Amino acid sequence: MAIEVGTPAPDFVLKDNHGRTVRLSDFRGPGDARHVVLLFYPFAFTGVCTGELRALSDELPRFVNDDVQLLAVSTDSIHTLRVYAEQEGFEYPLLSDFWPHGEASRAYGVLDEDKGCAVRGTFVIDKAGIVRWSVVNGLPDARDPAEYLKVLDSL
Repeated sequence: MAIEVGTPAPDFVLKDNHGRTVRLSDFRGPGDARHVVLLFYPFAFTGVCTGELRALSDELPRFVNDDVQLLAVSTDSIHTLRVYAEQEGFEYPLLSDFWPHGEASRAYGVLDEDKGCAVRGTFVIDKAGIVRWSVVNGLPDARDPAEYLKVLDSL
């Protein structure tokens, strides 16, 4: 069961596709506070995932700016994510929830334990670290980034 809107977003520390440490809490409070679009996806190099991530790239200035940060998370290794981002030209962080396997995905209630990957869960988190909106889709069902933009525009 995915975490509920109105609750504090579970903090995490994950490595991105370049091996840099990313903490969700770094986007809270004074200083570099930003809304976060936290997107969990099953696997790199798969059709639906690639389509979703390309759609976000097409609107990147709206998802990565002084007010908003996009973070995309899968249970793939950082090495896989590095090659995937380079191949696709993704210019936003792809975070690895590889080890401990699925820990962040599990905290958000979107880990499919049987398959060992996240389902398609998206959480819009405000600058105070509160989940303001979420959607969770099954593995084959793509999400619509226009929905995230509507929520961001309302914050």
